Amino acid sequence: MSTTARAQKAPDTRGPVRKLLTSFGFQILAALVLGIAAGLIGRQLGATADTPNGLSATLDTIGSSYVTLLRAAVVPLIFTAIVASISNLRRVQNAARLAGQTLLWFAITAFIAVSIGIILGLVIQPGSRAGAGLEPGEPYTVGTWWNFLLGLIPQNFLGLGVSSSFDAEAGAVASSVNFNILQVIVVAAVVGIAALKAGKKAEPFLVFTESLLKIIQRVLWWIIRIAPIGTFGLIGSAVIKYGWEKLASLAWFAGAVYIGLALVIFVVYPILVKTHGLSIKQYFTGVWPAVQLGFVSRSSIGTLPLTERVTERNLGVPRAYASFAVPFGATTKMDGCAAIYPAIAAIFVAQFFDIQLNFVQYLLIVLVSVVGSAATAGTTGAIVMLTLTLSTLGLPLEGVGLLLAIDPILDMGRTAVNVAGQALVPTIVAKREGILDEELYNAPREGLPFADDSDDDEADAAPAGPAGPATEPVAAR
Repeated sequence: MSTTARAQKAPDTRGPVRKLLTSFGFQILAALVLGIAAGLIGRQLGATADTPNGLSATLDTIGSSYVTLLRAAVVPLIFTAIVASISNLRRVQNAARLAGQTLLWFAITAFIAVSIGIILGLVIQPGSRAGAGLEPGEPYTVGTWWNFLLGLIPQNFLGLGVSSSFDAEAGAVASSVNFNILQVIVVAAVVGIAALKAGKKAEPFLVFTESLLKIIQRVLWWIIRIAPIGTFGLIGSAVIKYGWEKLASLAWFAGAVYIGLALVIFVVYPILVKTHGLSIKQYFTGVWPAVQLGFVSRSSIGTLPLTERVTERNLGVPRAYASFAVPFGATTKMDGCAAIYPAIAAIFVAQFFDIQLNFVQYLLIVLVSVVGSAATAGTTGAIVMLTLTLSTLGLPLEGVGLLLAIDPILDMGRTAVNVAGQALVPTIVAKREGILDEELYNAPREGLPFADDSDDDEADAAPAGPAGPATEPVAAR
């Protein structure tokens, strides 16, 4: 019997032109091209990061508004997704084995990624080739193991913090509200485990949480549907703000990072897919919509609903397992941000300041990357992870200031790799445990697989044995 219940879709009667125009991938690519063109036009009209004009302001507003929409849903999404994913383990036989296998493959792929980063840093020598004019600067945030551990202790139920600053010129106090994502994850994990231990008395709470998650995912899906508009603004604004000259002084570093990212996503991941007897083409065609959104949004959490959807619908991972593994991966599985990037960046900083690293320090880079991925917590940027690595190695934190100028450009590629890995590991584990729906994995990518959630509802209602798919346990063999 198929492990993934799914409703029969109506035949796709659209013509080839309409298929192309309504394709999510085509819309994202078109937005990328148009955004680059708009950014180049803006620069020709004299717009820069310091001297914006009407076009640059419009692009920046479009892009920042889209990111704001994504971030607004992050906290409720993380809380409900983690609680629901932990509760879903009660529907899975051998759940502990599946969770252990997931963690193991997270560590294996992180080890491979950080090893590639170290090799590239030593071969390309980006710090020794850095252009003139780079000035060290203090990072705006610093990660240390002690702060990381303290950050796990929730200050309040929501992981909510308020920071205030006094503006001397305006004579006013400005306050901002921030959520500590790590604390939200801890609170959600504790609540989810407690709900499992409470048994039947917690069932109403778990049902409510799953329903709330469904609502949040639907809202996020509406946001995802307008991703091409956000892409247009984000890319256009990035071209105006950073241009190509920002890459000139750090070209070797940026090149090393993107070579590492390309090796992981286009060499390492396909090898892992192939060695598990799966089609490389089907993996890429299945995961690509999520990779594209991750690239432009620069947020694994913001891409989570789409990542989970392609993992279930395209790659054939059972929903009961995917709903645990994908949210878990979106907060801890960071091959781009937490493995390749900090490895190359740490070596860059050491070379720039003419500091010789020893064998033990290289081992520490590996350890930090494999163990400390949760420090990134699925949010945009990897500065915390980099400062954590530098502080562990005893390297000057001022080196972070060298790289901040091009961080958004690098973050797009890093997040794309993160998302690809977050879908890959559940697929590999499901295959190894004999629960992967290979018929669905190998099915043609036709129709509108992301068009509507109604087929999800039908799949939930469709019978799959006496208990139906919602309660049928997935056996890990």
